[in-house]
Amino acid sequence: MTAWGNLLVLAWLAVAVTLLVTHDALGLPAWLALHAFLLGAVTNAIIVWSEHFVAALCRAPSPPERRMALGLAVLNASVLLVLLGVLLDVHWLAGTGATGVSVLATVHAWHLLRTRRRALAGSYAYLTAYYAAASASLAVGGVFGGALTAGGLGGYGRMWGAHVHLTLLGWLGLSVLGTLFTLWPTALRVHMPDGSVRTARRCLPVLLAGLALAATGFAVAVTQLAVAGLVLYAAATAVCLAPFATALLRTRPARSAPWLLAAATGWLLVALGAESVWLAAGTPVSTVVDRLLPMVVVGFGAQILVGALTQLLPAVLGRGPAEHKRVAAVLDRLWLPRLVAANAAVPLVVLGLPGPWPLLGWALAAGAFGGFAVLALSVAAPVAVHGALPAPRQGGGSLAGVALGAAATLVAAGFAVSGGTGGPAPDGPVRTVDVELAAMRVSPAVITVAEGTHLMLRVTNADAMPHDLRLAGGAHTSRLSQGETELLDAGVIDGELTGWCTIAGHRAAGMTMTIRTGESPPSTQDDAVHGVAQPRNAALAPAPRGTVHRVRLRVTEREIEIAPGRHERRWTFGGTVPGPVLRGRVGDRFEITLVNDGTVGHSIDFHAGALAPNEPMRTIEPGQRLVYRFTATRAGAWLYHCSTMPMSQHIANGMYGAVIIDPPRLPPVDREYLLVGGELYGGAPGSDAQVSRIVQGRPDGWHFNGAAGQYDHAPLPARTGERVRFWVVNAGPGGTLSFHVVGGQFDTVYKEGAWLLRPGAAGGAQTLDLAAAQGGFAELTFPEPGRYPFVDHDMRHAEGGAHGIVAVTR
Repeated sequence: MTAWGNLLVLAWLAVAVTLLVTHDALGLPAWLALHAFLLGAVTNAIIVWSEHFVAALCRAPSPPERRMALGLAVLNASVLLVLLGVLLDVHWLAGTGATGVSVLATVHAWHLLRTRRRALAGSYAYLTAYYAAASASLAVGGVFGGALTAGGLGGYGRMWGAHVHLTLLGWLGLSVLGTLFTLWPTALRVHMPDGSVRTARRCLPVLLAGLALAATGFAVAVTQLAVAGLVLYAAATAVCLAPFATALLRTRPARSAPWLLAAATGWLLVALGAESVWLAAGTPVSTVVDRLLPMVVVGFGAQILVGALTQLLPAVLGRGPAEHKRVAAVLDRLWLPRLVAANAAVPLVVLGLPGPWPLLGWALAAGAFGGFAVLALSVAAPVAVHGALPAPRQGGGSLAGVALGAAATLVAAGFAVSGGTGGPAPDGPVRTVDVELAAMRVSPAVITVAEGTHLMLRVTNADAMPHDLRLAGGAHTSRLSQGETELLDAGVIDGELTGWCTIAGHRAAGMTMTIRTGESPPSTQDDAVHGVAQPRNAALAPAPRGTVHRVRLRVTEREIEIAPGRHERRWTFGGTVPGPVLRGRVGDRFEITLVNDGTVGHSIDFHAGALAPNEPMRTIEPGQRLVYRFTATRAGAWLYHCSTMPMSQHIANGMYGAVIIDPPRLPPVDREYLLVGGELYGGAPGSDAQVSRIVQGRPDGWHFNGAAGQYDHAPLPARTGERVRFWVVNAGPGGTLSFHVVGGQFDTVYKEGAWLLRPGAAGGAQTLDLAAAQGGFAELTFPEPGRYPFVDHDMRHAEGGAHGIVAVTR
């Protein structure tokens, strides 16, 4: 079974290198190669070799061949389900695969702990503890990974950070560190250093504590906690590796395995130190992890895998000393150029150098590890299939040339065809549209152009997390960091074309767009589309003079832009969502005439009034009208909405608005804004699909003032030193709202008719939290110029559209 297990490892390694080289040409995302390596090659290697080491060193019974075969079959089937599910955007398929990996990791940990109780020798018992802890990390990391395939459930960035560290530092890191206590002396051909077992036992709890702190810090977005965990993990790693570094200084290795193991562990320490420094310096988590991945995967993971296989395969594949030497000789061919190429690749792909340097780095890595995969498969495949090595041939040195020549040809061909996204621009009218990637959305989400238009997309990543954009036709941008812009040629548009971010889970989180043909206004090459066509004016006018306010509200049905480029039919008060704002003072009288110009019955309920609902809140049929009179007896930010049943359906389809009744002696401010927040449900009003989502509380998105993200491209203006008051009402129909201004602190908070915080108090507030149908206001001053995002701090809502910008100038 070990021979077949190693063949699986080498096959996945070859697949990963092939995908790295050809993914652009094949129209596949880059994460596919990464997961083929980590989930395929690395996971198979750890499962196979952890079983082998525990059985050999702990003198425990070897696992039955049938059980090992079944376990590897389940593992590889689960890995394929994950890759196919995310690639095809089939969430249940990817989730099933992730569940399979997590379950298998749990079973593996349980089996190792059972084996530990039955082992005859206790000096190596620490091995089972390392492997069991690593398996538990993979199980938890797999849960986060499964959530990411469905878009991160509203917390993609936090889950991504936890997933990456649990799998890299937990599953891979703990497995490697536990194994090195025995593998390193064997590779160096020296005795195990004194005190190694004691060191191994003492380091594991510290490593686990560091990993737990780091993963928790990323999961809850507390950077200081993550840094503390990384520093603790790095310190324990350094203690684990110190005896081996001393042995390396005393013994000059003659083979490739110890050099590869040494280089790999060196990159692990560099990665931990660099990440801690970057995070402590305030670098965004997504940027840090994006830099960390190639360092850990290429520098640490790939080299540790190749080094371990170089050391272990001769004993597994060869029968007797002579065959051991034959296999070792094959695996060591041209090892020094491969070692140099692998380690030269790391800084080239990590540092983000301009020009062709990153491409050169990936080519060096693909050549180094692809060459090893070809060499190793040439000896592993015959053993797995025939049970023995092929007879030696004269001039066997040609094998290395053929193997490395094949790898070099594959690399050259793959990178040659992946360097561009299309040929020369065709003739025809050209239109350029600005596209922004941010907050797990592509904005605008829908672009409509006249048929035959040659469309160019000016794509900018405005997010801290890296993104890209790929069109169904094959054109794509490179992976863009924050602030980077790239021009994408979409070609001549003659039908509907879809696009998405290819980073795992981002498409499921909502990063998609559609290009359609239809009536489109004439445009020039530099014409740009920015967000919602006509953002709602959020500025709140003062209460009108007089004590009696007469308003006519017509119920109409019309197309409303609920997100950039996305229009849906809505039931409205006054033709807008939210409906018109009413404002007055305590004691004012309101007289509203409701006219139903719609196609179904509607009504209205003003929370600002206190009166029997029987008559004024009754449902009126199309063509009817009623007069609703109430006196504002209490101050507050009040909701009004249609009260016809099912009420949730009418509110979800746009029938709501706000009434502001000023508290007595309300101090004046420089600016006032009103933001009515709530949930977005797409689809035709009353359709089965929409009603089902409303009942289940599964919105398609969230908004302020009726449209998702409309104030990103139309920021609310303010000046430094001005006092700004934000009135906020949560229209629902369900869920909470937690209003927050990033970079700001509220010194005044008024909620549901009560002052919670007034200017001059020692404390401050960070959010104005509102349940459905609640309202209030918060005030602040901006200390310096800049762009201050405002969000619903339930991050699922923020990432689903409840966000905007306050543009502050001097």
